[in-house]
Amino acid sequence: MSELIKHECGVAMIRLLKPLEFYKEKYGTWMYGLNKLYLLMEKQHNRGQDGAGLVSLKIDNTPGQEYLDRYRSVKQNPIKDTFDHIFKQYKKAEKKHSLNFFDPQWAKTHLPFAGEAYLGHLRYGTFGRNSIEFVHPVMRQNNWRSRNLVLAGNFNMTNTDELFERLVELGQHPSAYTDTVTVLEKLGHFLDQENELRFRQYKNEGYSNKDISPLIEQNLDIQQILENASRDWDGGYAIAGMIGHGDLFATRDPWGIRPAFYYHDDEIVVVASERPVIQTVMNVKYQQVAELEPGQALIIKKDGSISTRIVRVPHQRKACSFERIYFSRGSDRDIYHERKQLGRLLSPAILEKVNYNFTDTVFSYIPNTAETAFYGMMEGVREHLLDWKKQQIKALNGDLSEEKIVDIISVEPRMEKIAIKDVKLRTFISGDSGRNDLVAHVYDVTYGVVKNEVDTLVIIDDSIVRGTTLKQSILRILDRLHPKKIMIVSSAPQIRYPDCYGIDMAELGKFAAFNAAVALLKENGQQSLLDSVYEKCKAQQNLPKEEIVNYVKEIYKPFTDENISVKMAQMLKPDDCHADVEIVYQTIENLHAAAPNHTGDWYFTGNYPTPGGNKVVNTSYVNYYEGRDGRAY
Repeated sequence: MSELIKHECGVAMIRLLKPLEFYKEKYGTWMYGLNKLYLLMEKQHNRGQDGAGLVSLKIDNTPGQEYLDRYRSVKQNPIKDTFDHIFKQYKKAEKKHSLNFFDPQWAKTHLPFAGEAYLGHLRYGTFGRNSIEFVHPVMRQNNWRSRNLVLAGNFNMTNTDELFERLVELGQHPSAYTDTVTVLEKLGHFLDQENELRFRQYKNEGYSNKDISPLIEQNLDIQQILENASRDWDGGYAIAGMIGHGDLFATRDPWGIRPAFYYHDDEIVVVASERPVIQTVMNVKYQQVAELEPGQALIIKKDGSISTRIVRVPHQRKACSFERIYFSRGSDRDIYHERKQLGRLLSPAILEKVNYNFTDTVFSYIPNTAETAFYGMMEGVREHLLDWKKQQIKALNGDLSEEKIVDIISVEPRMEKIAIKDVKLRTFISGDSGRNDLVAHVYDVTYGVVKNEVDTLVIIDDSIVRGTTLKQSILRILDRLHPKKIMIVSSAPQIRYPDCYGIDMAELGKFAAFNAAVALLKENGQQSLLDSVYEKCKAQQNLPKEEIVNYVKEIYKPFTDENISVKMAQMLKPDDCHADVEIVYQTIENLHAAAPNHTGDWYFTGNYPTPGGNKVVNTSYVNYYEGRDGRAY
């Protein structure tokens, strides 16, 4: 999208199933796992630029030796900084211990991050804070290996307040009021409980304390721990973790909101947030990468055994459609076709808006991530044009002169590369008073391809959320070409409601569609509806989340989608823009037709998959009405 929206994080996990010597022999280096982790993280760079971190685990190190190593970074390029930190140590070690450095056993004993298991994370902060304590992986440490817990996830919990109170009721004293801390401590509590249960069992059977530790490690019930800990989680999540003795797991929310994929063979297990990342890094086929199903956990035991278990009863699948529209890498086979279909399904509405005038219409896209939808849009336009050509030829009724045939078949849609992003300027854009002028120069335009005061310029974007970038820069930039009309087309429907499952879209007052609806209510003398919705929302604030109703839907009911789009165009058009401006949005029906397996559409429809979603939209509207900024959960 043309405006910056922070969104879901990325997770990468690796478990080597062979000794390090195997990888040295077969692939030429004991750093095989670490190298693969770097690729998994770099290939998911799109999912996190605020911070990065990783933890490595050495399985069966002798007592007294470190077995968990962690490094996290919030520097400008955190992935690079993280791996530079590790490999700089290795360069020094290689220089100092050149005879031993390439020996896997020496490396495991003497070097950090030389292990059999890795957990990496890429962070997009949704709190507006970017300090190191918010970067995953997070750790809960203990002197017993089987009580050490490491977590990294792509999640937001809507009921952090409830989870926090449950921890207090258990007798804990959480160090921070965040969903990360509550999830870590909740899992940690049940991990401790499982350890204690096993300890008592083996103690009663007469085993010594020293003998009990390996028995606990061998028989920890990871499925039960996850079932107990996640029982009251309300949110979208894909969480990966490791336990200090060598068990690993990844689990996904029961609605399938957040994505997770995995691959394994007899050498390695790989988990990542996106399928094509695993395909590329492991050089495997689409069919070899499995999706972690909603409510499921992938469990890798210390002995290398792999299983999937249901830890939460799956609900109706509501996988995030924004993943398909924008966030995930477009190199995924299914996502690529879905984005093309989103563009194709828009073409009838676009052609109707331009009165099927191919002579005076120029088609393009902005930003680069909208290119795939643009291809689909143009396929739809060409399909219509092919039908038109056939009709024109048939209408000639056999009077087929060469000149007439050429006139018909030579009609083609005009496609141009209109906007080119100047990447060099991006780092200079700040929040100072000169920001708008800087933003106005982020894109260069191609001059001389638009007929002054004649052409309609059709520009497709992934989505329009706040509309500020449109108003402050893009429409002004496009207006430099002097088109008669600028038509902005969104491959996503109107974003009307906050997200609370991972995307940083929590404030109603920042949505262009919401502001347009509010403006229409005021223009039509229906401002009292805003007061009525406020009273209903306010009355719900102390209700359990399961009883809260999304009354914010009532604000949109008096108007059609077209009414809101027209009002949005009026509000977003800059005062100094000479061209007419029109906005065309995707429909909900077309969205589901294009991505039938990803029906999570709460930001468009207000139909939240979890009770906590209604609580968030309720609080968000109360905050808006009372003039308070900030997160609603």
